Amino acid sequence: MPRLLLAFIAALCFPATAIAADLEVSFADSAWGGGKIPSGQHCSKQGGKGATPAFALANVPSGTTVFHVEFNDRNYQPLSYDGGHGIIGFKHGGGDTAVLPSVPGETKSLPDGAWVEKKNRARGSFARDGYLPPCSNRRNHKYWAMIKAIDANGDVLSEAKITLGRY
Repeated sequence: MPRLLLAFIAALCFPATAIAADLEVSFADSAWGGGKIPSGQHCSKQGGKGATPAFALANVPSGTTVFHVEFNDRNYQPLSYDGGHGIIGFKHGGGDTAVLPSVPGETKSLPDGAWVEKKNRARGSFARDGYLPPCSNRRNHKYWAMIKAIDANGDVLSEAKITLGRY
């Protein structure tokens, strides 16, 4: 078969798809750096008044309408995946960059443009509304977050992981 005909058949059978650049995430607040959880940014049960870090995002895919930030404790299996420490939603106004502001932990009352998508899965005396800040009683647990860029249909367009630090 002539090469041009093969290329035409391949194009029909295997259409090109646009692949978005990977979402990039960094801390928008210099207090956070991924090493040690900043002082006071732990749960109220252990004397803290924790809030989420603020995140700076780049390479936000076109079509993103919201972000979901899933918070997790890598060392405590029940809260180590899928937003074990809670999932916070943020509205995206458009553009290829965004800053997700810090929001308070242990509450459903969040500023405009942010909401509790899913409360944390902690049980017993650790159970709180919304995001549960690090609460391992300084046992050197490693905390991390997954940020997902989501379109109007609820499809995940891109995601990025960031280490919050140890507590």
